[in-house]
Amino acid sequence: MRRYELPEGMRYSTLKERGKFYREEFDPKVVDTWLKGMMKRPVFAVIIGRHTKIYPKKYREDASTTILIDEYSDLNDVRAQILEFLPESVYYDRNVYDEEGNALGQEMAFDLDPENLTCPIHGSLKDKMKRHQGLSFCELELRMVRDETVKLYEVLADMFSQIRIVYSGRGFHMHILDSDSFGWSYDERKKFALDLKNKGFLIDDWVTSGEMRLIRLPFSLHGMVSRIASPLRIDELAVFDPIRDDRCIPRFLKATSSF
Repeated sequence: MRRYELPEGMRYSTLKERGKFYREEFDPKVVDTWLKGMMKRPVFAVIIGRHTKIYPKKYREDASTTILIDEYSDLNDVRAQILEFLPESVYYDRNVYDEEGNALGQEMAFDLDPENLTCPIHGSLKDKMKRHQGLSFCELELRMVRDETVKLYEVLADMFSQIRIVYSGRGFHMHILDSDSFGWSYDERKKFALDLKNKGFLIDDWVTSGEMRLIRLPFSLHGMVSRIASPLRIDELAVFDPIRDDRCIPRFLKATSSF
């Protein structure tokens, strides 16, 4: 199995470690508090082992597919279903739906990932793809994408008043909660994303436009790097270090390392 090159201390989580995290650390109440005010009953999703190739044997055929969790009684039930799949990643659907399942709007979000930068050491994404290392990144790229996120926040803060920042496990997400933004059309979001890219920002326009409506669930485990998706304040971002910050390191990793 080919493994991506990652910064020191980051590695794939085992199935046992994923289970330990969701049983002992993942708090549905904290997730519920974070999601309140955004949508009444979000749809969740998991990917079991698309990138890590680590998955329960019984889900071998579904390891790379996106599995929706849209039937549940409460968030404790969602956690129980996550524990059944032991996924490498957990997401939620940014669409807001009516009772008949029709999309009424969408939470706007921005996704900045380190592999989209050109690293002075490891080269561009194209260079990495040639080495079959498209999702690899280094500590320098982490610092570079962090600085890019600070710059983008400064631009967005002139337009929006409710911006949440989340360290995603690899890069950073920004969630826009201004009520007016939920009503933007696909074309409006797409144009805005392309305008930002033309100004030099490395955002994933597929996410901002809404073509990809799933986004990583805050407080969930990114199983490819063994880091917890962690909300941050803007005044913390400039010095945030996901390699060493205690908030985003799961207990199972602390127990086996010098963190």
